[in-house]
Amino acid sequence: MKVLQICHKPPLPSTDGGCIAINNISKGLIKELGSIKVLTINTLKHPFDLKNFDKNYIKNSKIESTFVDTKLNIVDAFSNLVTYDSYNISRFFSPDFNALIIKTLKSESFDIVLLESLFTTPYIETVRNYSSSKIILRSHNLEYIIWQRLSRESVNPAKKIYLKLLSSQLKNYELNILKKIDGIATISNQDKNKYLELKCPVETVTIPFGIETKNYNNNNKNREDGKLKFFHLGAMDWKPNLEAVGWLLNEIWPKIQKKIPNAELHLAGKNMPDWLFKEKNINVFNHKEVQYSSKFISEHDVMLVPLLSAGGIRVKIIEGMAHGKAIISTKIGAEGIDYKNEENILIADSPKDFYNEALKIISGNTDFKKIGENAREHVLKTYDQNKISKKLVGFFESVL
Repeated sequence: MKVLQICHKPPLPSTDGGCIAINNISKGLIKELGSIKVLTINTLKHPFDLKNFDKNYIKNSKIESTFVDTKLNIVDAFSNLVTYDSYNISRFFSPDFNALIIKTLKSESFDIVLLESLFTTPYIETVRNYSSSKIILRSHNLEYIIWQRLSRESVNPAKKIYLKLLSSQLKNYELNILKKIDGIATISNQDKNKYLELKCPVETVTIPFGIETKNYNNNNKNREDGKLKFFHLGAMDWKPNLEAVGWLLNEIWPKIQKKIPNAELHLAGKNMPDWLFKEKNINVFNHKEVQYSSKFISEHDVMLVPLLSAGGIRVKIIEGMAHGKAIISTKIGAEGIDYKNEENILIADSPKDFYNEALKIISGNTDFKKIGENAREHVLKTYDQNKISKKLVGFFESVL
């Protein structure tokens, strides 16, 4: 079976959950099939450098990349509102990258073309014109739902209207895409059910995000000073994360810190804006972008995921679980993860809920280390990349 994987950003470096997901799928398919072909867009936000990849991966993926300028252009964005095109998607189309796809399809035939996320779907017509392969969409999330939720949360009337229009455009676009592909591999059962509600006409299967579990160690240790180190990790150039950290600093942390004076909050993520820290927050530490996310997770105790408007599945939660960390998350933050509340995760949907869960941990009423151990066991059983890669190849076979 020959597979072409088309990506909207390079698999490496692992700057966010999307990169990690793409990279793990690439490596998993190479392990199952021997080799694949990878084409990827690179952007100012996600540059491409062969030095990030080992020789084995380069040999077995023959990875190639083209730069695409995806920066937001206000004039184009507003003109697309008038024409009802989805600017969020169209800015990922590039004649140069399209030419690279054509060159690849002319020189080699493929059984499956795997499109990573909705942002690569502008190239469907090109694939159809130059190949007889089956097209599978790897759905990282339903994009319109993210913007729909952001619209509901917005208090700015003009922004609310704009986000609502954007969500409507994306929904129409996604509905139209369903008619042009041969199958969908969603990351979560929730997303699969949402596609079914949209009367998706093609075969749809849940292929969860996977990790190489052998690379994650459970290293919870007792702290001599008795301090509890809460933490949040996520890229701050993703609107749902920015919204979540703002809520965390303004509404949640002051309540926790007042009752638990020696508790610490550690924040990490690229493009951390300075305005988040204009007000003095007690015992809050800004690590900005960290080189090794696993090291950062390992050094802290309880992960906070106060997301209000995300979609898909949170890669950082899976990684935190794999490290044996207790996680306090909103239902939206934990959406897509097959969890059991108070067994392998703690669910909180209001500042009071987060405060109460933190207090139960401090008082010993919740054994956060046991929660973390259960979380790790759950990840080993459910999210191991080897099992997931086999399932994805099985899905390809069924579509073929």
